[in-house]
This record gives sequence, C-alpha cells and structure tokens, in this order.
Amino acid sequence: MFAFTDLRDELALYLPPEQVEEITHAYLLAEKAHEGQKRYTGEPYISHPVEVARILAGLHMDYQCIMAAMLHDVIEDTAIDKSAIVARFGEKVAELVDGVSKLKQIKFESREQAQAENFRKMMLAMAQDIRVILIKLADRLHNMRTLACLPAPKRRRIALETLEIYAPIAHRLGINHMRVEFEDLGFASLYPLRYRVLKESVKRARGNRKALIHTIESEIKKRLNEAGLVQGTIWGREKHLYSLYKKMHQKRLSLSEVMDVYAFRIVVDKMSDAYLALGVVHSIYRPIARRFKDYIAIPKANGYQSLHTTLIGPHGVPIEVQIRTQEMEHLAENGIAAHWLYKTTEKETSQVHTKEWLKDLLELQKHTGNPIEFIENVKVDLFSEAVYVFTPKGTIFSLPQGATPVDFAYMVHTDIGNACVGCKIDRRLAPLSTRLRSGQTIEVITATGAHPNPAWLTFAVTGKARNNIRHWLKSQQSAESQALGKRLLNSILVETNQSLDNFSTKSLEDAVKDMGLRTVEELYEDVGLGKRMAPLVVKRLLASIQAVDGVESKRQTKPLTIKGTEGLVVTYAKCCYPIPGDLIVGSLAQGQGVVIHKERCHKIARLKKISHEYINVAWEDKVVGEFQVPVVVDVVNGRGVLASLANAIADSNANIINVHVDERDGSHNTVKFIVSVRNRSHLARIMRRLRMVNEVTRITRGK
Repeated sequence: MFAFTDLRDELALYLPPEQVEEITHAYLLAEKAHEGQKRYTGEPYISHPVEVARILAGLHMDYQCIMAAMLHDVIEDTAIDKSAIVARFGEKVAELVDGVSKLKQIKFESREQAQAENFRKMMLAMAQDIRVILIKLADRLHNMRTLACLPAPKRRRIALETLEIYAPIAHRLGINHMRVEFEDLGFASLYPLRYRVLKESVKRARGNRKALIHTIESEIKKRLNEAGLVQGTIWGREKHLYSLYKKMHQKRLSLSEVMDVYAFRIVVDKMSDAYLALGVVHSIYRPIARRFKDYIAIPKANGYQSLHTTLIGPHGVPIEVQIRTQEMEHLAENGIAAHWLYKTTEKETSQVHTKEWLKDLLELQKHTGNPIEFIENVKVDLFSEAVYVFTPKGTIFSLPQGATPVDFAYMVHTDIGNACVGCKIDRRLAPLSTRLRSGQTIEVITATGAHPNPAWLTFAVTGKARNNIRHWLKSQQSAESQALGKRLLNSILVETNQSLDNFSTKSLEDAVKDMGLRTVEELYEDVGLGKRMAPLVVKRLLASIQAVDGVESKRQTKPLTIKGTEGLVVTYAKCCYPIPGDLIVGSLAQGQGVVIHKERCHKIARLKKISHEYINVAWEDKVVGEFQVPVVVDVVNGRGVLASLANAIADSNANIINVHVDERDGSHNTVKFIVSVRNRSHLARIMRRLRMVNEVTRITRGK
C-alpha cells in the first residue's frame, strides 16, 4: 500500500473522495493479482501500474482512466479476465483495459506480425476511446524510464519502436512533454555513446552562451514592457538532445552550427497581444524573409498554435522566437490531454483535429487487410511534417510532407479521388505527381467514368489515398476476374455442347459449397485469377451437377477469345511480347489470371504438357488496345541518330515505352526500343519507316 499513498494524496487534490475510493479498490485488486511478480528492476510489479497512474494523474485524467491504468496489465499477465473487471468496475473500465492488452490468444508467424496486429487492435480501441492511447503512452513512458535494466537487444528494440511509433503518436496528439522525453530516452538507449558525447558537448557549449542569452532576453523584455505587455513572460528555450541530433544528422551540421541558433519563447495573455509582441521583436531585430509561420491562424494538424519567426540578432546570430498565449502554451505541452488538465476555451482545436485523425484511421483500417501494411501506413502519416494547402473556396487541408494532388483529392473525398483526372495548382495545370507546398491552392479536375490509375501508387504518400486506390483496383480486378472465370468455364464446357446457363442456380450453389466456397461469384473469381484451374473445375461441376434434360453431348472446340479489354486479369508475357496477329496460347498463373504467350515461345513448351495450365486462346477479330513489343535496330554511329529513330516511330503513330542503347564497337550501336502497337500490321509499318533511316543497317523484332 505504501506505493499508492502518495498517489492517493495527489488524486484527492482534483477528484471527489468516492472516486478516489474506487481507484483504491482497483489498486488493491491489481496488488493482489500481481502478487509475487517482479519487474526487471527487482521491484514488486505493482510499482509499474502505480507509476503509470501517477503519470496520468499529472494530466488530471478522470477516475475511470486512472483505474484502467492500475489494472492495465491484469488481463495480459494474471488470471483475471475482462468479465471480472466488468463485474467489479463496469464496462468502460474493462474496455479501456482490454484496449491496452495484447492479443495473447492468437499465434502469430513472426514478432513483426504480432506487433503490427497488437498495434492495430490498440489503434482501433483508441478510435473508440482516446484514453486507451493515453494509458499506453503512460505505460511506455514508465517502461522507457526503467529501460536500463533490460538486456541490450531488447532495450534497442523497445527504444526503436518508441522512436518510430510512440513519440510520433505523442506528437500527433500534441503531448509535447511526453514526445520530448520519449525521444531523449529512446536516443539514449539506441545510441548510448552518441547520446553521452552530445550531452557533454552541449553542457560545455551552453556555458559560453549565457551572457548573450541574458542580453537578448533583457532587451526583448524591456521593449515588451514599453509596449504595454507587462504580463508577458520570456525565457530562453532549449532544444532537447534528440532534436539537436536529428538536425545535425539530417542537415549534416556540426554542433557549433546548430548551437549558434538562440531560441526564445514569449507567452502573453491574449491572442491580440501575440501579434503585438511579434511587431515588437521585429522592431528590435531584422526578421529573415520566408522564416515566419502563423500557426495561430492556421493551426498544425495536432491543434498546435503559435507564431514562429526567425531574426538576425546581435553579432549576426540567428534568433528563433515562438509567441503564444498561456492557453496555447498549455495546449502545446499537453495536446489532447489539455481537455482533462485545463478547462480552456481553445482545447476544442486539438479535439477536433484528433477526431478527424481517428476517423481517417478507421477508414484506413477498413481498406487494409494486412496489419503490417496498416502500421506502415500509420507511420507515414505520423512521421511527416504537415503541408497546408487550400481549396479554391479557401478551406484549409493539412497533408504530410511530399503529398501530391492525388493525396489532396482523396483527403477532400474518396469519390473525388476516384474520379480525379487532373489538377490545377494556383490556377495552372500541373501533373498529378507534383509535390505540394504550403500555401498553394489546389483545384481537382474530375470526370464522369474516370477511375484510379495504378501508377498513382508510385507517388501517393497518404495511407488514405494508397488504400483507396488499392481497394478500387482490387474491386476492379474482382469484377474482371469473375467475368474472365465465367468465360474460361464456358469455353471448356462448350466441348460437351454445354454452358453455365444450362445449370440451375441451386445446383451451381450446391456444387460450389462442395468445393468449400461460399458463392458462385467466388468460384468465377478464383478461376479468373488462376487460383483454380478451369478444366479441373469443369470436371467437378460435371460430376456433381445434372445438366438440363435434352442437352446433346456432341463435342466441339472453341478457343477463348482475347479482346484486349480484359484489363487486370489478362496479362501479356514479357518473354515473347505477343501482339494481335500472332498465333497465341494461354497459361493460367495464380493471382495473374490468364497469361498470353506466342505459340512458339520457349516457355510454353512445358505448359503444353500440363493440360490444366494450358488454354487454347485466339485473338478476336477486332482487338482493342495497344500492346508492347521490342524492336531491335542496328545503326551506324552518328550525330542525331537516336532522334531520327524516335521521329520515325512517332511518325508511325506509335509510342516509345522504353529505349536502351548498347555500344557494339566504336562505330556501331544496337538500339532496343519497347514500342506500343495495335497489331502486326502496325508493327510492320513502324519497321518499314525505320528502314528508311540512312544509318540503319539491320532491324528485327526483339524477343
């Protein structure tokens, strides 16, 4: 009980006696449940939940949150289950405890998968109740404070996880003091030597700076008083060690260069005073152009508000100044936790931004099946600094650094992202891959019937955009593979003069259930994607289904026709590059659907021996689309040869996909083009036009 006494006195300062009594009961249950358990430090285990509760009490969290902190390890590490907590302390406390507890009943293939799935569970619980993540942050903070007693490999793993996940989450929620402690403790455990060297160097450097800091501080204070801002406070702001390390590492700076920047914070009473104080400091020292940021008018994504400016101080040293109100200061340090710690009028900013982020998390989870993919997408959103852009009507959107108009379109609305065909940046047309900068106005151009382009995945950075693009592509692939699967089955059934239309819905559904599937559409999709071989499926169908009476069983052959519009479920082999007009065969490849090869392709000989992988296919009379094919051209070296070849291809109404030049000797080169053509006739026209270039000595269709 001794470990709890001080905490109980602290809780009594802001909670009513009956709630403190409930927390005491939670402590007694946790003490009994963890009896005999020890931490790595050798202390009784109960000291850990008490310290976690103490951290949360410092944020003035409500009594249910403090109770859940006391009990946060009992489900995971003791015989007490969730139902026992529900019976004694209620559903809310039990949900909080369960949200923080790891998944122990599921066996995972790897530590990474287990970590990702537990993280996803915690984030989804957090979306229901933000207190889940506050308990987890307090839990991780106390673990980091006692990390030194763990073995080195485990210590480094936990420190890296803290820097990658928990520090960014604390930052995203605006809880700055936790973020700073996470980063410094993580830095000390991950790079102990660098930490010690930097700490000693900073200690020495700060001693030489005191006089100048005092001079600047006195001058600003004097001028603030003259302007009537008597209540304003100012102090030198120290960068924490990890922040210094990151700046040195990323910008390749020496410590002396980083320490040359002097930082100050001014806290005033009212918002209007903040702008007045800005004018005062600008009148003392000259501001640096483009180094002013107004986060009061446009708050950061986590609700942070402040004025930032950089000035040229005495002896030419740079001075960074942050100016904010007292309430903004509380919010900057405590973020979402300011809702409990301070009754402020500005707390809503952080809450609104946090709710928006949680909503995005739920949407991200909905379209992400893989927990590792989910955690990686969350990391992207957590790590990136924000870019602030505007809609044409002046609405502000916050996006991660490196975001593109595609990310912006999906941020506005999923339907706008799906229908996006172009964009204007500051009223000028721009590529969708353009990296956005703060202050730009973005207008998305949409079109009816438009759809996401798979190439967007190469430059979209937000989890929301990437997952919606993938979701659409999967849906599209599903529809296309179902249609192809049906065509494949019908092309084989026609050999017995039958088709799927001959079978009743019930008989098909019964056969599908026998195969362990739920729906007929699922069967078609599996066949279309190559997960099930069409000939084998037909055999099973014929064995279990009675066709409609009167159907003849006369055999005939009919190849599967390729239209060129099958999309994602028909691919064209890169080993032989088939084009319309070539004799072709097909093979079934799992996850790719039908792969089309030229009949004489060296890879197809093996497949002809495996009847269930080999498909008889043919081009339809009118094939739509463009198809890639290599063209190899031997040329005599000369100025402008490559341009002449490219012009010849362009004059033939063809597009160059890729080009590679291989030097054969000093006077001859071999140029390999990958060009898009409509059919063999189009290819022949291109090759005739290339032969007309004087420097060409030989031209062949590549393999």
